[in-house]
Amino acid sequence: MKLFKRSSRRVRLTREGEYLLPYAQRLLADSRQLSLIFGGQFTYSYAKIYQQEEKINIVPLNALFMMLMAMFITVPEMVYKNGSIQFVQSLKADNIIGGGIQVSASGVTRIGTTGLFTAIVIGWATVQIYRFTIKHNWQIKMPDVVPAGVSNSFSSLIPGFCVAFVVATINLILVLMGTDIFKVMYVPFSFVGNIAGTWWGVLLIVFFIHFLWWFGIHSSNIMSSFYTPIALANLAANVKGAHNFFAGDPMNAFIILGGSGSTLLIAWWMAGRAKKSTQLREIGKVEAVPALFNINEPFLFGLPVVYNLNLFVPFIGAPMSSAIVAYIFHAIGFMPDIKVQQPWPTPIGLGGYLATLSWRGTVIAIVCAIVAFLIWYPFMKRFDLKTYKKEQEEAKQNANA
Repeated sequence: MKLFKRSSRRVRLTREGEYLLPYAQRLLADSRQLSLIFGGQFTYSYAKIYQQEEKINIVPLNALFMMLMAMFITVPEMVYKNGSIQFVQSLKADNIIGGGIQVSASGVTRIGTTGLFTAIVIGWATVQIYRFTIKHNWQIKMPDVVPAGVSNSFSSLIPGFCVAFVVATINLILVLMGTDIFKVMYVPFSFVGNIAGTWWGVLLIVFFIHFLWWFGIHSSNIMSSFYTPIALANLAANVKGAHNFFAGDPMNAFIILGGSGSTLLIAWWMAGRAKKSTQLREIGKVEAVPALFNINEPFLFGLPVVYNLNLFVPFIGAPMSSAIVAYIFHAIGFMPDIKVQQPWPTPIGLGGYLATLSWRGTVIAIVCAIVAFLIWYPFMKRFDLKTYKKEQEEAKQNANA
């Protein structure tokens, strides 16, 4: 898809470019403050869990504001020099820092994608400190006649001070050691990010998701908490011209079409072509429509796939095969870079198109689904026959009873 066209001496937007420009501007604006958005959402949800499960007076919105306060405490770059702590100053073309704040064409660097992992850690720490102070009654209590909004404001003063004190103290100690919170967080997570940029790293992510799923653990939620920041950072980088495969949501666009295990086409086969087992045919009919939107719990727990050794190999092998196919298409340049994160329930083909803004994304998604089906087919056909024999034996036993 061409977004620009050259006309005499000027470069103009094409019709498609004009249509997508507002979306691109919004995406770029969001990426400039992505750590605040993602970290704030994480902190709010995390605090709400403790509020509901432990029934303590934690206000999620207050936790969010505390996290933002703590985040901005760590944003300025400082250095211990000549017996005092000073803000870093630099006017180099590739490293502009004024008053400790590093900036680039994308805005303040540390509140963008660079600070994603730091925001998550600070959000976790904020909620834990807030929870500790509330459970130990370190708060200002107001009379019952005081409105809840005013009372909550006062009750968060001491927890807020504790959060600021702890974060500032840790950051100060690190500065005296020649580093800071951002740099410390960058070391381990940059390694994780580098792994996700390799073909074997992508396969490891897909493997662990499905290996845990086979034991009945909803691993998509667990693993996504680790790889989502990487994928979002890569997405923002792709918008600026990078070429990362693992960006946005490649899982639902190309790898796990139909849900975990990449079960879309095999579910449709079960609904229309499974001639032996009644169980498989009926589950296929139930799963046929949800699979189109990447929902396959009926498939996973109805067959079941969970704890089923007969389907262990295709359940892990099919999505891994889809992943390597999509990765190869991207590596050879046929698949455009992912620059949009499509909603995860987007149907096959449309998800690939939205992610890449190209018809090639649609073609690759269909090819990945076919490859996954070819992995599933021999195993499911054998399981169909095995289940059919079991159904026949049970029918005979019931008839004899």
